[in-house]
Amino acid sequence: QVQVAEFGGGSVQTGGSLKLSCVAFNDVFKDCPMGWYRTPPGGERELISTISTRETTSYSEDVKGRFTISRDNDKRMLYLQMNDLRVDDTGVYYCMTDRTVPLRTREFCAALGAQGQGTQVTVSS
Repeated sequence: QVQVAEFGGGSVQTGGSLKLSCVAFNDVFKDCPMGWYRTPPGGERELISTISTRETTSYSEDVKGRFTISRDNDKRMLYLQMNDLRVDDTGVYYCMTDRTVPLRTREFCAALGAQGQGTQVTVSS
């Protein structure tokens, strides 16, 4: 059962900005490391950013310096501020629990591990 919902996507030109949001419908959110994933057109889903429960963040090389992940545990919200967008940032963006963490943590956070509908980001030149 999907217990997250993403929104905030849209169509922008290169160099533009968008802020994605994700709401979690489960109170385990505050105890779970989370991630933003992206599926480009015709491609496979990739992990682009993570944030731990202590708000330690990580980014893939191609978004580092342009994207910022954050979370608000009180609101059960996850965010992704995306600046200086490029055409190859186009894709469907999903939030889920960080799947790079140890199995025990993934099992605890399984409620947030199902992929939702995502939000479409389209960047044009």
